[in-house]
Amino acid sequence: MPRIDVLVAQLGGELLGNGGVEVHRVAPLERAGEGDLAFLASPKYLSRLKTSRAAAFIVRPAHRDAVSDARPRIVTDDPYLYFARASQFFNPLPPIVPGIHSLASVRCAIPATVAVDAGAVVEEGAEIGEDVLIGANCYIGRGVRIGRGTRLAPNVTIYADCVLGENCIIHAGAVIGSDGFGFARESSGKWVKIPQTGRVVIGNDVEIGSNTSIDRGALEDTVIGDGVKLDNQIQVAHNVHIGEHSAVAGSSGIAGSAKIGARCMIGGQGGISGHITIADDVVVSGCTMISKPIRTPGVYTGCLPQQTHAEWVRNFAHLRHLDALANKIRLLEQRLEQQEKIKETL
Repeated sequence: MPRIDVLVAQLGGELLGNGGVEVHRVAPLERAGEGDLAFLASPKYLSRLKTSRAAAFIVRPAHRDAVSDARPRIVTDDPYLYFARASQFFNPLPPIVPGIHSLASVRCAIPATVAVDAGAVVEEGAEIGEDVLIGANCYIGRGVRIGRGTRLAPNVTIYADCVLGENCIIHAGAVIGSDGFGFARESSGKWVKIPQTGRVVIGNDVEIGSNTSIDRGALEDTVIGDGVKLDNQIQVAHNVHIGEHSAVAGSSGIAGSAKIGARCMIGGQGGISGHITIADDVVVSGCTMISKPIRTPGVYTGCLPQQTHAEWVRNFAHLRHLDALANKIRLLEQRLEQQEKIKETL
């Protein structure tokens, strides 16, 4: 097991106490035991820190002396971020074992450092970078470009001509580059398909969750910036742009030609209407529908808190009569104004 001073030498932070203590994983305060490194991210869990059996702790400067005994502490301004990096330290990605499985079909030249698992298909004209992993039953279309160090879990589909940057992680079942939902309607009601001739262009260090779909552009490209993190089961429609280091939680839907700025956070089941722009550094709460542009950074919420069914029925009954209630208020205001005028004339 690595010593805690080795971890600090690698990740930084101020070490208090015995650096020779060995730790092998990170664990929650209440469940940590021998060999575990626990972290305190919020002061409301301070009581758990004092009773935890962890071998060592990650704490803020304000809590550097909160441990009653001499167990080592790593002092850092952001314990949660340090926890994430420590977790990566203890759990590195498994090494890639290069080679093409006998049941894979590869129709282009690939570097010797690439691994292609059973059932995968790589079409001609594809460009695969060094140290790429293509999981079982993946499909890589013609002209696709994949950057160095990118990893595709099983059953990922990448349509023709799409581009993935370096060090991306694409989880199982993701579909990149399928046709956008583009149709024109005849007077008879029949739909006429509009060919989707753009691509999907994905930057570096992007992670895409399982069963997420990113549609290719209709004429221009759908663009996912560097460092973007997309959760599971997200729909990204054609011509969407997502700025660098933004994150979108599961089951969200982003309609065509929407533009999301950099460092935004979209909560689960969020909905973004098409052809609108969201500024940088915007946070959208879960289950919120964004139907008009957001030009100023901040937190935006459009969902109601939960309540019992009976309360919801009663409140919704009032909502149905808001227009009538507003009209009554306007009439009362007009009458009051008339009465005030009469008083002034007396």
